[in-house]
Amino acid sequence: MPLPARIPARTLTAISGAPVPVPDPDCLIHLQFRRFAGCPVCNLHLRSIVARHDEINAADIREVVVFHSSAAELHKYTADLPFAVIADPTRTLYREFGVESAPRALLNPRAWPTIVRAIAAELRAARTPGHVRPPTTPEGGRLGLPADFLIAPDGRVLAAKHGRHADDQWSVDELLNLAPAHELPR
Repeated sequence: MPLPARIPARTLTAISGAPVPVPDPDCLIHLQFRRFAGCPVCNLHLRSIVARHDEINAADIREVVVFHSSAAELHKYTADLPFAVIADPTRTLYREFGVESAPRALLNPRAWPTIVRAIAAELRAARTPGHVRPPTTPEGGRLGLPADFLIAPDGRVLAAKHGRHADDQWSVDELLNLAPAHELPR
């Protein structure tokens, strides 16, 4: 299903209960679709976003991250993230944006180095008191593919990427290079 050139305005609800306008009239939205709550590969990627969150904000980009898990499950893993996290266990947004699930999410050899790094990071983190391990049977399964969308304040989709495997998403540098150099309303 092709994505429309403009995203219809809507207000999502973050797991914190905060309203999240998409598009946002004051900034660009980086709408990320991740796999499942506690996904080690997603956690590695989101830590790279957290580490450079100030740069992303300075570029007038608001991070909005969608998971195909319930809010209750997401609360276990995302409490320290400084951006909006959206629960979409029915995959309504996933369908609207054409985000798929497929065995190639884990079977593509290009994902394997990151899967190994993610497992190693998870094993290190498991020694930390209070650490919550990833679910053995994640809600919605393990085969989700990531996707990224950069949405202008007027709803135009400025750029989109549908991942071909579990680690196929924009890096922070790629995201910042995609942000247009124009004045946003204040």
